[in-house]
Amino acid sequence: MINPKYITNLENLTNLSHRERFELQEVAQTHAFRSNEYYLSLIDWDDPNDPIRRLIVPDMAELEPWGRLDASNEKLYTKVPGLEHKYEHVALLLVNDVCGGICRFCFRKRIFMNSNDEVARDITPGLNYIRKHTELNNILLTGGDPLILSTRRLEKIISQLREIDHVQLIRIGSKMPAFNPFRILNDPALLDMFEKYSTPEKKIYLMTHFNHPRELTDVAIEALHKVHKAGVVTANQTPIIRGINDDPEVLAELLDKLSFIGVPPYYVFQCRPTQGNKHLAVPVERAYEIHEQAKMRCSGLAKRARYTMSHSLGKIEVLGLTGEHIIFKFHRAARPEDKAYIVIFRRNTEAYWYDDYKEMTGDYALDNPFYNAGLKIEDALLF
Repeated sequence: MINPKYITNLENLTNLSHRERFELQEVAQTHAFRSNEYYLSLIDWDDPNDPIRRLIVPDMAELEPWGRLDASNEKLYTKVPGLEHKYEHVALLLVNDVCGGICRFCFRKRIFMNSNDEVARDITPGLNYIRKHTELNNILLTGGDPLILSTRRLEKIISQLREIDHVQLIRIGSKMPAFNPFRILNDPALLDMFEKYSTPEKKIYLMTHFNHPRELTDVAIEALHKVHKAGVVTANQTPIIRGINDDPEVLAELLDKLSFIGVPPYYVFQCRPTQGNKHLAVPVERAYEIHEQAKMRCSGLAKRARYTMSHSLGKIEVLGLTGEHIIFKFHRAARPEDKAYIVIFRRNTEAYWYDDYKEMTGDYALDNPFYNAGLKIEDALLF
């Protein structure tokens, strides 16, 4: 398969019945569908619960009312069109609104809608913002998927960032190694560009999005090997998704295989409460337990990922559970006063997001370990 054809019309999914294709059109009118021949070939169409099918093919459950389109309030941190600046040293450049495929659990599915105005075709205002803010040393190219861009367009962006002295690290968030590894294998110019701009002092990082072990095919692994040879560092992040990787053995297999090929697990995320995601989300405390059980099955290099949720207030890590409480830590914080802050709530097995704990503060026992350690209970309960 040299250049797999992209598919955006459900009528082309001939493995589905005519009735299924007809019914799912209603879903695709709200939450867009996109895939390609290669990725669809990974599906076992005889298995209605196939995890790759669940990841890419629309489902009627997406029409169930739940969540918000911008679950993490990303618009709050948009400084100029196409640029978000939430954390002190990091900015996001949304360089396009196209992906190699559209995950059904996508937290930015809003950008694939006709009303989207968050992605800037001209990133000049974003580059000017970065130039003026010398505290920014880490730029994440995202979207959409930057690797959908032609190598020429991507190089134009990266070369301009490399001209900004205070930008040390460039990250590219991409699921293309999973969706279409031929984008890498068939374009030597892309690898040459990586080698040119990923220098010993200033590395390019490719942040991959493998969600299930079956995505780690031979061609995907070969593509990642070539990326490594070009001097690019890789790391992986995935949410825990119901029916895809919410089994400790499946998640452990994914984390292990990633570590074997030199793509260390970086974050394991809580699925954001985005509109249409209810049937794919796992409650926070159950997802934490799945991650912990998976780590018990892995070697040390595979268990480095933090279990975190990308909340509007920051990246909030789940540190642990007791019989009655759940303990959070602000791994990254949008507000300086929240950095490394620890928050304790009473457990809520029905919670899908940090906000679901806000009404659970109540009274705390005085033997709370954080109280004895000098952190007052009223200080721990920020909200």
